[in-house]
Amino acid sequence: MSAAKRPRTVADLRARLARLRLSGPDAERAKRLLGLYLETAEAHGQDFDTVAREMKAGLPAVRIGGADLAAQDGAPAIREAACAPGCAFCCILAGDDGGVILEAEARRLHAALAPLSGAPDGREWSARACPSLDPETRMCRAYDARPMICRTYLSPDAEACRQVAEGVPAPGPGTLGAQRLYLTVQAAGRALLAGAVTVPTYALARIAAAAVEGRDLATALREARHKPRVLDDERGRLAGD
Repeated sequence: MSAAKRPRTVADLRARLARLRLSGPDAERAKRLLGLYLETAEAHGQDFDTVAREMKAGLPAVRIGGADLAAQDGAPAIREAACAPGCAFCCILAGDDGGVILEAEARRLHAALAPLSGAPDGREWSARACPSLDPETRMCRAYDARPMICRTYLSPDAEACRQVAEGVPAPGPGTLGAQRLYLTVQAAGRALLAGAVTVPTYALARIAAAAVEGRDLATALREARHKPRVLDDERGRLAGD
């Protein structure tokens, strides 16, 4: 994209959004909600740099996804969830990635865990457990700072979660639609900022590990940064592509 076509104002972002072609089951809804965010920002006189920083960090995506999750409170999937304190099988992670999180979430998670540097962590309970866990209680020590991927993963069957953690496929555990919407909003924001601002995603497990192992935020972000395709791959996985 040439420099002349780079967005420089919030109005430019809104114009790009109107032309944006985005695939996926949540695409139109994500575009509409992101459009409302941009419209509100422009009405309140926010400049391009402020809006771009928020979008890069994923704040609109987190707010929109969080609002969608809150609206589902009382839905059967939430009401019937078997989740309980200390039931941490969902916190046994696949690989060393742990899932996609956005910059604002990465910063908040690191800040919550950094004071615990050097203390025993979840990997003393299970080698693949999230470092955020207390190994004795199996409670999340960064619960209030947990990202959307944690907030949206539920199961009606704790035994199924145990099986999945052990690598055995089992029906039941799954991710609520708010997670897919939040990632789609971020994908849209990344497309709008193309040519002006790079919009990364990060690996949950690597941010948490860096924090509890005493590495500073800048190092944690560098180590945990994903390749650009990871966001699209995760959206495709959640959409069943």
